[in-house]
Amino acid sequence: MKEMKLRSAAFHEHTFIPAEYAHDSGDVSPPLEWSGVPEEARELVLVCEDPDAPSGTFVHWLLAGIPPESKGLEAAQPPSGAAEGRNGYGSLGYGGPHPPVGDEPHRYVFRLSALSEPSGLSSGFTAEDLNAVVKVKAIATGTLVGMYGR
Repeated sequence: MKEMKLRSAAFHEHTFIPAEYAHDSGDVSPPLEWSGVPEEARELVLVCEDPDAPSGTFVHWLLAGIPPESKGLEAAQPPSGAAEGRNGYGSLGYGGPHPPVGDEPHRYVFRLSALSEPSGLSSGFTAEDLNAVVKVKAIATGTLVGMYGR
């Protein structure tokens, strides 16, 4: 599988995500940029998860239908035409970090996948739906890990 580069102007690999992107401080999705998308990619999909959540992996953001020619996302701006999945808070779109007070800082894993064909996902899809598509259609991935604690 090919590797893409995924980064953010707001934070770097394994550094703290600024509070403005947290659940209790505005819930604004961070800006992201990427490179290395294979020419044969037909769609990009994005997930952000907290693998350190007490009850198991918590989904913070699911996006499908990202144009493969795009180079990134502005803060708080999902691309037009993209489908937003249901996050762990029960709503569509981005839900920022919100680890329990007193926990060690949690990791927030942003994973971008390039697909060989369209996902077919529509608004309201779940992490399970996305994972099933990625398992079969992913041809490249990139990850970025941010930290957050309260």
